[in-house]
Amino acid sequence: MGYSTIIDILGSIMIGGMLLLILLRLNDAAVSNSFQYNGELIIQKNLVEVVSLLEFDLRKIGYCADWTALPNPSKAILSVDTNSITYLTDVPTMDSPNGDGVVDTLKYYLGPASELANTPNPNDRMLYRQVNGGASLGSNLGVTKFEFKFFNPFGAEIPFPISVPGEIQSMQIDIAIEDIAAYNEQYRRVFWRQIRLAARNLGNR
Repeated sequence: MGYSTIIDILGSIMIGGMLLLILLRLNDAAVSNSFQYNGELIIQKNLVEVVSLLEFDLRKIGYCADWTALPNPSKAILSVDTNSITYLTDVPTMDSPNGDGVVDTLKYYLGPASELANTPNPNDRMLYRQVNGGASLGSNLGVTKFEFKFFNPFGAEIPFPISVPGEIQSMQIDIAIEDIAAYNEQYRRVFWRQIRLAARNLGNR
């Protein structure tokens, strides 16, 4: 075997190694892009699901199919906090999509951070929906932020703690959702803000 043959073999090995390294990098990039695209699609869908349900429920604060059962909308909101709200409404059912005329108590609240300590994302938390003090229903949709601000009829923000919920005329809701699990811990985040959401019945003073 001549000297030139050895050089040819070494050159071929180097070129083959470089091509293999390029292919591995391309494969890693393709996998990363696929995970990121799918992750972004999932969190967008999760955000739509959360926002649609929240807006539907919160706009019905103080509503009841039988208006005589809830004649004073100023008493519809029972308690609020930065991460929770409890109020009176008429929860729709399969048989009564517009409500059955019976006043229900509906609560939304954010679970503690420690509850999902074992999930890949260290920031995700459970968002719960509770009807009439029953079992709290929730699922891990990647919610990392769920915050309220409340405003009186003059548009001024009401500071916490709010001892008189009847002063509330409108609210601001901030929601952030991230990937539940992400490639190389590169969590994507989407943010949604509803400014001055007002339930129609809160204006019936």
